[in-house]
Amino acid sequence: MTKRVRVNVRALANTKAARREKRNGRDVIVVPSATLPDNVVMNSILYPADEIEKSFASLNRTPAPAGHPLINGKFVSARDPEGINIGWIGAWNENARRENGRVFLDKVIDVERANQSERGKAVLAAVEKGEPVHTSTGLFCNLEAANGDVDYKHIARDIDFDHDAILLDEDGAATPDQGVGMFVNSAGQPEELEVINSAVDMADQELDWAGMHLLSALERRERASTWERLKSAFMDALSGASEREPSANRKEADMADEKQHEQLSAKVNAIEESLKPENFAKTFGEAIGNAVKEAIKPVTDHVEELAANQKAKDDAEQAELVEKVVKANILDDETAKATPLNTLRALAPKAKPGKAAALNGAFLGADDDKDEWAGFSLNAAAKQQEKH
Repeated sequence: MTKRVRVNVRALANTKAARREKRNGRDVIVVPSATLPDNVVMNSILYPADEIEKSFASLNRTPAPAGHPLINGKFVSARDPEGINIGWIGAWNENARRENGRVFLDKVIDVERANQSERGKAVLAAVEKGEPVHTSTGLFCNLEAANGDVDYKHIARDIDFDHDAILLDEDGAATPDQGVGMFVNSAGQPEELEVINSAVDMADQELDWAGMHLLSALERRERASTWERLKSAFMDALSGASEREPSANRKEADMADEKQHEQLSAKVNAIEESLKPENFAKTFGEAIGNAVKEAIKPVTDHVEELAANQKAKDDAEQAELVEKVVKANILDDETAKATPLNTLRALAPKAKPGKAAALNGAFLGADDDKDEWAGFSLNAAAKQQEKH
């Protein structure tokens, strides 16, 4: 046996991720939120993943009223004409999706429309301040009795989402207390339905929000600029000048105010000077030059390292070849050291320790016709080595 009920499921919106957009020329604020996790159990009711999968898309284009509309103390549909009049602040739900076993959706708030009601203004103020904003999803479902040894009594079937409300300082869906709602049945007749208020376990979300809010506050305090401090002191000095009583400290206070004013003026003058075309161009050019130099530094460092390594190898090779040609009596030490590396490479194959180079063929004996230096040209050898 099944029965039809209305369930309000409370969750927490992510005001830290709120963003501003233009829609049809109108300013809107988009606030990410979430609702039913897969297979969650609340108030002894299981919400199966497959039932959520079949129905979550019905959240798209539903109203996002400020609170669940109540008429004569009874919940009504947010789509009911009277429900719209009570809760409408120009906000709706869109982009419903399931990710990582959870239903996510975005709340779009029309800024101009929200500012036309006190509740709408309160919602905008809370979002702007990054305060915790709860949401409560109003849905209808059939409750099917559970069988077997399980930790729930009913299973939610045929889920139909009516709206996802924005709550401010409301307890309507924060406790498991039951209520009554007046809704229109399929025959178009008013019908009373049992209303079950539930809340998703949000302990981690609440802790995250509190931690992020504290960090944000500390960052804002740390970033308090000199300008703001000086401005505050300056305004205090101006507003309180006519109310101060004469005293021995008056002169000192005036001197302090004058000093603060001079400091403020100096900062303003410095900013104006830096914004002059000639100074701005210079500063901008220097900034670009430094940025480019910094960006290519790893490349230039690598090239310089390669060049240094190659020079070290060439120096070692030249020293070795100098030693060879000197030992072979081809060149003396001073001449060998002044000889280019490519020339030394050409001479090296002819170098044999202890054998002097033939200076004149007339001095060769009859058996020396196989002298390896015959016809050797130093310049030709060097040029041939350079080609390689």
